[in-house]
This record gives sequence, C-alpha cells and structure tokens, in this order.
Amino acid sequence: MTTPRHRPPEGDVLSPMQRSALMARIGPKDSKPEMIVRRLLHRIGYRYRLHRRDLPGTPDIVFPSKRKVVFVHGCFWHRHPGCRAASMPKTRPEFWQRKFHDNIERDARNIMQLSDQGWKSLIIWSCEIGDTETLMVKLRYFLDES
Repeated sequence: MTTPRHRPPEGDVLSPMQRSALMARIGPKDSKPEMIVRRLLHRIGYRYRLHRRDLPGTPDIVFPSKRKVVFVHGCFWHRHPGCRAASMPKTRPEFWQRKFHDNIERDARNIMQLSDQGWKSLIIWSCEIGDTETLMVKLRYFLDES
C-alpha cells in the first residue's frame, strides 16, 4: 500500500519525495541560461563580476565601473509575463501562487533598492537566450548607454 507521502499527487508523475529531490537540485547560481549570457558577454569583450552579495538581490552579473547589473531570470520562477514557461503547476496551487507572488515582490524590491543606490538593472529571461543576435544587441545597448 502506498502512503500519501509516496504517491504522486494527481497530475504529477513523480512522488513528493522525488519531486522534492528534483527541486532541491535547482541552484541559484551558474544556471545554463546564466552561463550562456556570461559566455556571450565575454566573447563580445565585456568583463564583469559575479554574484555580488553586498548588492540587493545578489545580481548574477555585475559591471562595477558602469554601475550596471544583469539578472538572468528563469521564466517559471520569476513569472515572465506572457511566456509559456510561466505556467502554473496543477498541484498545490495556493502554495505556488504565494511563492510566485513573493518572488515577484522580492525582485521588484531588489531592483528598486539597486536603483536607489545608483545602479541600473537589466533582466534577461531564460526564453530570450536562444536568439543570440537579439540578446547581443540588447546587452550591448544596455551596457553602452550612459
């Protein structure tokens, strides 16, 4: 007999323990999209610092001399408006709504605090990573503007 703890919730193919283990492996740093952006920036000649913990939100990529930061956000976790990847899980919707709401509020608060400290911010969404040319133009425009 399976207990509720070992039985997948309706609509999920993984058990709660398997889902928890899977989610625990998702880290906040060095994600695949972040690494793609970093390699692109390096290839086009920009040098940067990583994950400055003394700045609000611990930005993924920091350009101290320009006072600019780049966040590479996952569309699911940070709720990219209008993106297919920002779907709502079918299990425990109340939990996820609260989680996503808190993430959105925290992101907005961090960007506001950075702005108050004289930093400009750019968000790169994970769904934007595939179009390298457009991404390069976006990054160059952000970094080269005054």
